[in-house]
Amino acid sequence: MAHNLNFNQRTGRYSFFSVQEKAWHGLGQIVKDYPTSAQAIKHAGLDYEVVKSPLYTKTSNIIDPTDNLEIGDNEVNVPNYFATIRTDNNAVLGVVGKDYHIVQNREAFSFFDSIVGGTDGILYETAGALGNGERIFITAKLPDYIRVGNGDDVTEKYIFLTTSHDGSGSITAAFTPVRIVCQNTLNASLRNMSNVVRIRHTSGAKQRLENAHKVMGLANEFSNQLEDIFNNWAKVKVHDHEVKKMIQFALCPNKETLQHLKAGNEDEISTVFKNTVEDAFAYAMTSDSQQMNTTKGTLFGAYNAVTGYYQNVRSYKDSEAKLQSIIMGGTAQLKSQKAFEICTNFQKMGMNCFN
Repeated sequence: MAHNLNFNQRTGRYSFFSVQEKAWHGLGQIVKDYPTSAQAIKHAGLDYEVVKSPLYTKTSNIIDPTDNLEIGDNEVNVPNYFATIRTDNNAVLGVVGKDYHIVQNREAFSFFDSIVGGTDGILYETAGALGNGERIFITAKLPDYIRVGNGDDVTEKYIFLTTSHDGSGSITAAFTPVRIVCQNTLNASLRNMSNVVRIRHTSGAKQRLENAHKVMGLANEFSNQLEDIFNNWAKVKVHDHEVKKMIQFALCPNKETLQHLKAGNEDEISTVFKNTVEDAFAYAMTSDSQQMNTTKGTLFGAYNAVTGYYQNVRSYKDSEAKLQSIIMGGTAQLKSQKAFEICTNFQKMGMNCFN
C-alpha cells in the first residue's frame, strides 16, 4: 500500500511516531509512553530547521542584441521569491514569497505546550512529516473527557495541528473529539463558534502562534457545548428507518440525488450510492459501532453511524488519504459535519427536517 511518509536518508528512519498504536503501514517509531515535546520531535523525525534561500534561475545562450554575440550561461536572481530548504539534508521543500515567515517545527510543538501552561497536561500521541518534510502534523490529547449518557460512553479531546513549509497553506489547529469505543472522529462545527484556528505564514505568524492557545481555550467551551448536545441526543429515540434516512441525506453526493431522495424516487438513485448507504446502515446496526446502551437506538447513535462509516468501513488508497478525508477538510469531515447538522435539525423538527 502506498504512503507518503517522509523517509530520512540520513537517519534511515521514517518521520512518524505513534504512542502504542501501530504506525502507518508498520513504518515509523512506536513508543510505549507519551513523550514530551522535545522527545516527540525526535521520535517523529521533525528535529530539523527550515530556512529561506535566494532563488536563482539559469539562462543560457543569451544573445546580446548590441553585437549579436552569445553571452553563455548566466545565473539570474528571481526577485521576491525564495526556496525553503531543510538544513539537515538540503532538500528543497517549496517556493515562497518575501513575506512568508517560517514557523519551525519546534515552534509548532511549543504551541501545544503553551495551551495548558506547561508540558504536564498535554499528551503527544502522533506526529509526522509528509513528502520531503514540507508538511507536518501533530495530534495531542487534552486532559478530561466528554461523557455521554451514564458516563461510560467517553469521547477524548484532541487538538490536531498541521502546517507546511512550502507555502501551500496556513497553520491550522483544530479541536477534534474522538469517541473511544470505535475511534470515531466526531467532526462538528457549532453555528456560533468555530473549532478551527488558522494562522497565515506572515511576519506575525510566530507571535500569533504563541497567542493561539488563548483562542484554543475556546476548546473547553466548545467541548462543554458538545457534551450537552450529545447527552441530549442520547435521550432522543430514533427508529431504524429514521437512521437510514439520516444516512441517505448525510451522504448525498449531489443536488440531483437530493431531489430524488425528497421525491422518494428510489429507482432513479445510482446503485453506487445505494450500496454506500447500505454499508453505512449495516455499520450503524452493528455492536461495533454502538457498544454502549446509552447510544443504541438514539440520535447520538445515528450520528456515530456516519462518522464511524468513514473511519471504520470506507476504503482509502492509503493512510494519508484517510487523514486528509477525516481530519484535513476532506469528504469524510464534510459528510460528518452534514450529519451533525441533520441530527441538530431532527431534534428540533423530527422527520419534517427532510422535506
